[in-house]
Amino acid sequence: MMRQAGRYLPEYRETRERAGSFLKLCLTPELAAEVTLQPIRRFNFDAAIIFADILLVPYALGQTLTFTEGEGPRLSPRIDRTELGRLRDAVDRSVTEPVFETIRRVRGALDPQIALLGFCGAPWTVATYMVAGCGTADQAAAKLLAYRDPMTFAQLIDRLVAASADYLVEQISAGAQAVQIFDTWSGVLSPEEFERWCIDPVARIIAEVRRRTPEAKILGFPRGAGTLLRRYAERVPVNAISLDWTVARDYARDIQSHRPVQGNLDPHALRAGGDALLRAVDATLDTFSGGPFIFNLGHGILSDTPIAHVEQMLARVRGH
Repeated sequence: MMRQAGRYLPEYRETRERAGSFLKLCLTPELAAEVTLQPIRRFNFDAAIIFADILLVPYALGQTLTFTEGEGPRLSPRIDRTELGRLRDAVDRSVTEPVFETIRRVRGALDPQIALLGFCGAPWTVATYMVAGCGTADQAAAKLLAYRDPMTFAQLIDRLVAASADYLVEQISAGAQAVQIFDTWSGVLSPEEFERWCIDPVARIIAEVRRRTPEAKILGFPRGAGTLLRRYAERVPVNAISLDWTVARDYARDIQSHRPVQGNLDPHALRAGGDALLRAVDATLDTFSGGPFIFNLGHGILSDTPIAHVEQMLARVRGH
């Protein structure tokens, strides 16, 4: 389940408080392994998803990263033509090594039949935070830099392609059996910009990861891509495509005829629970269960989702 560990779990909140900060929680292997395993102990999911954050890559490249309660991440300095030159050429391994150690710890603690997934943010999505210095509603800062100074923006994307490929290869080496590339903000781009900043960089990451680990299993999540999903499926050689909850099921079923799909229950249906949840679960299963499919949410679980609703969803899926 997307964002398996989080504020909807009391055991996560206790561990988060013990860590003192979100960044410390991500970079303390003992604690990050604990919160990765907590949802497995409670729900016996088919896979564990390593607890980390997509912004550890820019942090390892030299940006300062902080997380403010209620406000989200803050990165500085904001990347422009001048600040781009001050980033490292490659990630600082001392920053990312705790993530690899977390993976080794979790893999050692998991039942062999439970898969372990790693992940990274896609270059476009990570770049939006690096340029704006925070999350925004429309990603205007990154879009404007890409339009006004495409050479600088392309250099930033190139840096992220190389760093992300290295990061994923190391995750696989540490014990991740599959990795996912999250392009959370791909839906804000025009078709031409989607091709340039989403499809091409992710395809390059995959090519480099598979050059070094040929059997790597990779999932892609171009959130908000809509009808551009078909182009993504044709051009990006992922093993499976994650679907957000806005994707029409008939359209997604056509995508499924070319690639396995994952998704796409609306997190608000899970939050609502009851008959509404059961109808949404059944509609998802009825649409996709005839082909290669991973049941999942269409985005991250909402923090105020009752645990009983998660249990209700799992009972329905497992009894279908």
